[in-house]
Amino acid sequence: MAELGKGVSAGKLASNMQKKLTRAQEKVLQKLGKADETKDEQFEQCVQNFNKQLTEGSKLQKDLRTYLTSVKTMQEASKKLTECLQEIYEPDWPGREDANKIVENSDLLWTDYHQKLVDQALLTMDTYLGQFPDIKSRIAKRGRKLVDYDSARHHYESLQNAKKKDEAKIAKPVSLLEKAAPQWCQGKLQAHLVAQTNLLRNQAEEELLKTQKVFEEMNADLQEELPSLWNSRVGFYVNTFQSIAVLEENFHKEMGKINQNLNDVMVNLEKQHGSPASNAFPIKAQPRKKTNLFSRLRIKKSSEGSSVKANKSPSPPTDGPPLASHETKTVNHEGEAAPATLGETPAAAIPKSPSQPADPAPLSTEAPESEAAAAGEKSKTDTAGSESTVAAAQSSLPAVVVETFPATVNGTVESSTPTNRADMPPQFLYKVTAQHDYAATDSDELNLKSGDVVLVVHFDNPEEQDEGWLMGVKESDWLQHKEFDQCRGVFPENFTEKVL
Repeated sequence: MAELGKGVSAGKLASNMQKKLTRAQEKVLQKLGKADETKDEQFEQCVQNFNKQLTEGSKLQKDLRTYLTSVKTMQEASKKLTECLQEIYEPDWPGREDANKIVENSDLLWTDYHQKLVDQALLTMDTYLGQFPDIKSRIAKRGRKLVDYDSARHHYESLQNAKKKDEAKIAKPVSLLEKAAPQWCQGKLQAHLVAQTNLLRNQAEEELLKTQKVFEEMNADLQEELPSLWNSRVGFYVNTFQSIAVLEENFHKEMGKINQNLNDVMVNLEKQHGSPASNAFPIKAQPRKKTNLFSRLRIKKSSEGSSVKANKSPSPPTDGPPLASHETKTVNHEGEAAPATLGETPAAAIPKSPSQPADPAPLSTEAPESEAAAAGEKSKTDTAGSESTVAAAQSSLPAVVVETFPATVNGTVESSTPTNRADMPPQFLYKVTAQHDYAATDSDELNLKSGDVVLVVHFDNPEEQDEGWLMGVKESDWLQHKEFDQCRGVFPENFTEKVL
C-alpha cells in the first residue's frame, strides 16, 4: 500500500511536471508567433476592472486602519488630558464632581466611537476584500486552463494536418517489410500502424474536448461574477462612507455636549475665581515698598517750608513798575486764575531791586569798591528771598500749576506753551479699564469696580512710583467733580487693562 501510494504520488508529480512543460512550451510558441492565442477582449476588460477595484479597496482598507489608529491615539491623548484635569482640579473647587463625570463620559464616548467604526466600517471592509483572493486565484487558473486548451487545440490540429504525412510514413516501412517479411505479415503491420494513428488522433480530440469544457466552465463563471463585482463597488463605497459620516457626526455631537459642559464648569470656576465676595481665589496686587504717597508729599513739603522760613531773610520793598514783557498768573486745578497771595509771588514776577538796573551798565570808576560789594550782597539776598517765597507757596498748595502767559504786542502772541486737553486731567497719558474689583488698603489708593474707566496720569515725581502701580483718577469722578487732587490716587496695574 505504501509503494502504491508512492507510485500514485510520483505519477501525479510527473503529470504536473508534464503539464507545466507543455504550458511553458505553448507560451513560448505564442510569444514567438508560431502559435495563435485565444483572445477575449471583454474578459480582459473585466480583469482590468477587477485589478483596479482590488487596488482601490486595498488602499481604502489601509487608510481606514490608519484612521482607526489615529482615533485610538486621539483617545489616549484625550484621556491623558482629562486625567490631568482631574489631578489639578482641587477638591474645594466648585464643579469637581461634574469635572470627574465629564472625564469619564469623554473616555467612554471615544471607546464607543472606535468600536462602532471597527464593527460598521472595518469589518465590512474586510468582508468586501475577502472575496478578491479567491476570484484572483480563479482568474489565474482560468489563464492556465486557456493555455491547456490552446495546446490541446494546436496538437489536434497538427495531427489533422499531418494525416497525409503519417500515411506516407506508414507506407514506407511496409515496402521494406515486403522484402524481409512474409506476405501474411504485411497486412497485420499496416493495420497496426493505422490503428495507432487513429488512437493518437482520438486521444488528442478527447483532450481537446476536456480542456475546452474546463476552460469554458470557468470562463462562464468569471464572465458572470466579474461585472457583478465591479458594479457592487458603488453600493459598498456609499454604505462605508455613510456609516463613517454618521458615526463621526454623532460622536462630535455628543463630544460637543461634553465640551459644553466642561466649558460651563470652567465658566463657573472663573466666576468663583474672580468673585471678591467668595474671596476663594483673590487676585493680589504687587506689594508696595513705600508708604502712603500723599503723606510723604505732605511731610516733604512741610519740611521744605519750615526750612525755608528758618533761613529766609527779609527782602527789601520793591519799587518800580512790574515787568511789561510777561504776565504771571497762578492757576488752580480747575484751570481758573487764582488771586496771588502773600508768599505766592513767583520768582519771575518779582521786579529787580534798584541796585540791579534793567539795562546793566559798567560800574563807575568813582564808586568805591565797598559800595559795589554791598550791591552784590543785596542782589543775592533778594534772589534767595524770592526762591524761598516760591518754595513756601508750593508747600502750602499741593499740585498747583503755574502758567506764564506771553505778552502780546498789537494783539499778536509772541510765544505759546502747549497745555493739556481741557476735558482731561493734567499730565493725562491713557485710559485703562478695571478687570477686577480692588479694595483700597491705604488713603492714597483708588477703590475699583470691574468695568471702571481710569484716566492714567504722570506721577509728580517719577521716583515716587512703585513697580506695578499707576497714578490716575476715575473717569466718572473726573467728569462729575473735575477735582484732580481730591480724586486721584494709585492703583495696581494688573487689575486693569489698557484701552486701545
